[in-house]
Amino acid sequence: MRVMYLNPTGQLGGAESSLLDILASLRQAQPAWPLHLLAASDGPLIAQAQALGVTTEIVAFPPSLGRLGKHGAISSGGSARFAAQIAFASPAALGYGAALRRSIDLFRPDVVHTNGLKMHVLGAWANRATRRPALVWHVHDYLGMRPATTRLLRWHARPAAVVANSESVAADAREVLGAGARVVTVRNGVDLRRFSPGGARTNLDAMAGMPQALPQTVRVGLVATMARWKGHATFLEAIARIPTDVPLRGYIVGDAVYHTEGSQHSVDELRQLARSLDVADRVGFTGFVHTPEAAFRALHVVVHASTSPEPFGLVIAEAMACGRAVIVSNAGGAAEIVTAGVDALVHTPGDAADLSRQIVTLVGDADLRARLGRAARTTAERSFNRERLATELIPIYREALMSGAAAGPMRYVAGKQEAG
Repeated sequence: MRVMYLNPTGQLGGAESSLLDILASLRQAQPAWPLHLLAASDGPLIAQAQALGVTTEIVAFPPSLGRLGKHGAISSGGSARFAAQIAFASPAALGYGAALRRSIDLFRPDVVHTNGLKMHVLGAWANRATRRPALVWHVHDYLGMRPATTRLLRWHARPAAVVANSESVAADAREVLGAGARVVTVRNGVDLRRFSPGGARTNLDAMAGMPQALPQTVRVGLVATMARWKGHATFLEAIARIPTDVPLRGYIVGDAVYHTEGSQHSVDELRQLARSLDVADRVGFTGFVHTPEAAFRALHVVVHASTSPEPFGLVIAEAMACGRAVIVSNAGGAAEIVTAGVDALVHTPGDAADLSRQIVTLVGDADLRARLGRAARTTAERSFNRERLATELIPIYREALMSGAAAGPMRYVAGKQEAG
């Protein structure tokens, strides 16, 4: 089977890390399958995919298309602004769709697997005028929270399958796309050998340009992209509520990944907020970390602080695999993957007071941190092993082809190619 993946960036966010796990799992399960990745920008995703034996190409977004995004539009004037952005980007989108169509025709995939809302729309448009491989959308977001984007999705042919990364995302996709949509839940996976309790630890203090913390200091970190809904402000406000004699140091680990206007904090903006809250000397900013597993091991507590329902929460799964005590924003897919009080603590999304209480609880109880960390690793071994990704995705690809969605000259069916 020839599978082509379309992704809107070459940088590494949660959706991209999930895609790499899919590629690794498929490569192990089906080493002879040609796998090809097309991304709209260069970045570490490209190099890591190549290391897995995946062929790659970069077809860059035009600037107007790269900046197009619902979150930025809302902050700049609501749905009318978003409509204006779409109109402005439409000529670029048409040209980009034509470039995608040429790449699809050149690789001749049996399946096109799109990763990200822009690529769902562009991939569907390009697929209408090509040899019609089976189209699979991998949904990592709540479509119902993006009404303008979902209107664009409805204007295009329905994909052969929609893969959702949690049950809550799947339920939302069914409601938005209609009863006829075939939506299947495939939860994200984690490389349990890489994300494990033992191994190297990042010197977070050095990365943040801070003096080395005292030995008794409990390190509490938020590991996330700079998307505004990831809860960086809530985290800083929670730290500000904790008395200064509590022996902790906070860390914000990560940087901006996407190029969408208005959707992300800048590091300078968050540093200014830390200064205004009088916690600049208690919170370090590390920037992007190339080895997140080493950053997790350097932390005693990993905080997930998303203020909106999290579609899945890959960072949560990775931290649990590293045996860390985690505090999880209790909503959406994130609430599905932990058991409160057993392998994690939870807090109310956006509630800085509640989050600060959970942090203080873990800072003051080393035995609880250790117990939660052991249980978290057990949960990761049971639920997040990435080897299952190929086991779950291959039947979806095969059924998508046999459903009649692929109407080209050749079609992959149950391990062989037949005339279409």
